[in-house]
Amino acid sequence: MTVEQLIAALRQLPPQAVVIIEGDAGYSLVGGIGFEQNGNGVPDEVILQPSMEDD
Repeated sequence: MTVEQLIAALRQLPPQAVVIIEGDAGYSLVGGIGFEQNGNGVPDEVILQPSMEDD
């Protein structure tokens, strides 16, 4: 999924909904976004970071 595809998908959802990610330990709120710029033909990456606060 690209950033453009993610934004388009998110625009279809209620604006008051929270964003969560699924991991090995269950679900976590998204607490931040990271960006990894790559080279040599490897696509750049957006990294959704979990919230470190108690759920």
